[in-house]
Order: sequence, then structure tokens, then C-alpha cells
Amino acid sequence: MIGDLVIAGCSRRKTPETGLLPALERYAGGIAPQLRARFADHPYARSRIRFLSAAYGLVGADDLLASYDQRLDSNRVEGLHPIVNTQLRRDFAAAGVPRRVLLILEPDYLVLLTDLLALPERPVLHWIPDPRGWPQAAAVLDEWRWP
Repeated sequence: MIGDLVIAGCSRRKTPETGLLPALERYAGGIAPQLRARFADHPYARSRIRFLSAAYGLVGADDLLASYDQRLDSNRVEGLHPIVNTQLRRDFAAAGVPRRVLLILEPDYLVLLTDLLALPERPVLHWIPDPRGWPQAAAVLDEWRWP
């Protein structure tokens, strides 16, 4: 097991730019603005941030995203679940299974990550169900000594 990982839910509010933007810049709501402010100049920390997107599944903070408007409903969860599972396994095969994972997302998004619980080297999960729960997230990140 290595390092830590942050997974946040995407936000309904997005930067209106029509071109491609890194996910951390594309999302304008939820916890994204605080993550962007805290980690703008920290490439390693940014590499350990993921978003759960209703359109794309699991994306890295610096993955380029086009503008989209996709809501997460039960049908979309069902279709995305195997995609997110594959993305997580690919991510963990490349970078290792994280020691700890901070989840900042609503319950609907949590369903997409149930496969984390089945990993033999299961990471410690810390869940904040409020997508705007920055004070709680900052406290966890401070405890982890993230920049």
C-alpha cells in the first residue's frame, strides 16, 4: 500500500469554458474550489486527487474534460459501476493501493466505490457525505500532513 488518495464527487456547477480543462479547473462547485486553491502548486498532491464524474467515471485532477451536463441517477450508477471498478483497478495496478482514501461525496456516488471494500489490501476509508464539507476534509488532510 502506498500514499493516500482523495476522491471527490463532481459538481453540477462547471466552468463554462467550452474547450478542454483539467478536472480540477472544470468543476466550479462542491469541494473543487478549495482543493484547487490548496493544491494549485502541488503536482504530487494533484496526482493523488480523483473526481467521480457522472459522465466520465473516475478522473484525475489533471485529466482534461470537455464541458458536459450529466446527472447521476440510478440508471447511470448501474452503467458507471463497472467502468469505475475497472478504472480503480487500473489506477491501483499502476500506482499501488493507497493506505487511506478520503471520500468527499454524496451517497449516490459512494455506491460507485463499493469495490474498494472488497480489496484484499483494503485502504482505510474516511467518508464525508457533504460535498461542500471542506472544514472536515481540511482537518483530515492536515492530519495526513498534505500540503
